[in-house]
Amino acid sequence: MIRVRKLVKRFGPKIVLRSMDFDVAAGEFVALLGPNGAGKTTFLRILASLSRPALGEVRIAGYRLPDQAAAVRRRLGVVSHQPLLYGDLTAMENLRFYGRMYAIDDMERRILDVLEMVGLANRRHDLVRTFSRGMQQRLAIGRAVLHDPEVMLFDEPHTGLDQDACAMLDNVLRAVAARGRTVVMTSHDLARAADLASRFDVLSRGKIVASVQRAEMETTNNLLAFYRQAVSEPEASRG
Repeated sequence: MIRVRKLVKRFGPKIVLRSMDFDVAAGEFVALLGPNGAGKTTFLRILASLSRPALGEVRIAGYRLPDQAAAVRRRLGVVSHQPLLYGDLTAMENLRFYGRMYAIDDMERRILDVLEMVGLANRRHDLVRTFSRGMQQRLAIGRAVLHDPEVMLFDEPHTGLDQDACAMLDNVLRAVAARGRTVVMTSHDLARAADLASRFDVLSRGKIVASVQRAEMETTNNLLAFYRQAVSEPEASRG
């Protein structure tokens, strides 16, 4: 579903992603782990067609980025650090705007179902600029799943959420995975990632330096040890 080969991303003289390879099969849930500055957000922005690589090949659902970005975007749901919402529209109006972009069938019912799912049904007529950061994140999650995309990209999606909202998001992620959708999620929370993902990749110094299946990790402590070893290996510092 996702195929990346020899990906390079530069910001001026600084190389952020260094000849990176990455593959995700349809229906996989991959947690992308790594220290701050490793390039996780940059990489997800490239997958989301929000940033262009300097070199390399990126394909999602068979479509190539950036040449076929429009076709890729129709198949993506993205939750990033920016909620991508309109503050002077209500929650329903925001979802209605995005719903029209995707020509969703029975859109009003779908919008109400999504608002119920993210716990905002009782605030559906309120302007988004009156929402807290956590509520905006809830609505951003609703926006991302509204059109039931084939591929979901989540960049630290639990950031800014309280415990109830985190539990809601976990349920959404499990439901998405149960429907056979492909998920890539960056996270600093190894315990949550361990409970959700089917595979764990470690991005360090611009490359995937280790990968392991959930079945190989008996406990969160095992995953933590795997992660620490991966980021401390000599290969992770040579670039």
